[in-house]
Amino acid sequence: MAQPAYVIDQLISAKAIAARIEALAGDIETAFAGTDKLIVVGLLRGSFVFIADLVRELDLPVEVDFLEASSYGDGTESTREVRIMKDLRGKIEGRDVLVVEDIVDTGHTLTHVIGLLRSRQPRRLETIALLDKPSRREVDIKATWTGFEIPDAFVVGYGIDYAQRNRNLPYIGTVRFLDEA
Repeated sequence: MAQPAYVIDQLISAKAIAARIEALAGDIETAFAGTDKLIVVGLLRGSFVFIADLVRELDLPVEVDFLEASSYGDGTESTREVRIMKDLRGKIEGRDVLVVEDIVDTGHTLTHVIGLLRSRQPRRLETIALLDKPSRREVDIKATWTGFEIPDAFVVGYGIDYAQRNRNLPYIGTVRFLDEA
């Protein structure tokens, strides 16, 4: 099935993203000062660019692991059914953990992941989201740190996709679907 025609309007520039990540890294370093190792857990797939840039800015000993959770499929709306497609490779019991999310929308994915990870008894568990869309929240959750609060629009770029496209854009853009005549 062919995807509808759309255009992408830039919402957040690559330069603004880089500056915000640098500031967030400073906050995370302060919060986790003295850790023997911070396990940075990226939620695939949308966070992969964000996590790569974030860990390069952190002046802390880090270990990177990934968890893949899905609630979107190829659509533009959350199904609200969170499925774990790939679990962590390592153990987090007694460890400092930072979960890296691309966007908090309805909140169902982050809530599910936090519950799962808390059951594994980390010493400390914090969260960071590049984007927050509070107008769409359906559950009471907020990331410890947030890059940008955005309006209720479907976004792509900087690792975030629409039907597996546009992850490679260096900025965040809003998707505007064209009317099909």
